[in-house]
Parts: sequence; structure tokens; C-alpha cells
Amino acid sequence: MAKKGGFPGGGVPGNMANLMKQAQKMQRQMEEQTKELETKEFTAAAGGGAVEVTISGKREVMKVKLQEEVVDPEDIEMLEDLIVAATNEALRKVDEESSSAMNKLTGGLGGGMPGMF
Repeated sequence: MAKKGGFPGGGVPGNMANLMKQAQKMQRQMEEQTKELETKEFTAAAGGGAVEVTISGKREVMKVKLQEEVVDPEDIEMLEDLIVAATNEALRKVDEESSSAMNKLTGGLGGGMPGMF
């Protein structure tokens, strides 16, 4: 009686074994790239440098720096907007570097893998 499913001889064919090795190698490289990215800091400014926000590669706000002239009790809303703008720009930089690193690993195939970084 013939075996159902699988491959003749019960082994993994050569091409599949090579594909698995390549996938494992890529996974290790992605993990290394993620660790490296997490150690970096990304800084962005808004309001001509009046507000600076620094974000880690882990997407955590590390530092907010305000120039004295931007702290106006009469215009808190502007300060809030500048902090949001600088934070979003710093996050965009993290995403950009992450995408760039992923494209180097995958050769640009499939536009990256969401959730990997």
C-alpha cells in the first residue's frame, strides 16, 4: 500500500531543505537587525528646533527637549502640536530605518513582513 502524503523516502527534497536553511538564516539576520535597531535612538525636531523628541528603536520616547521660548502659558496648544509633530517624525524615522533594513534582508521582496520589526 502506498503512503499518503509526504515525499518518496519520507525525507525533505533538496530544494525544500535549502529553502528551509535560507529561511532560518533570514530569520537569524532579522533578529540581529531588530536587536541592533533597538539600540539606536532617533531624534526629530519641530518648530525650527524649538521642540526635539528622541525615540528609541523600541519605539519608546526617551527624551523631550523644549527651547524656553516655546513654553508660552498662553499658547499650550501650539506646544502640544509641536510635541506631537516631533514625536511622529521620530517614529517615522524608526519605521524608515526598519523598512530599509528589512528590504536589505529580503531583497525588496513582498514589501517587508509587517510585525517583524
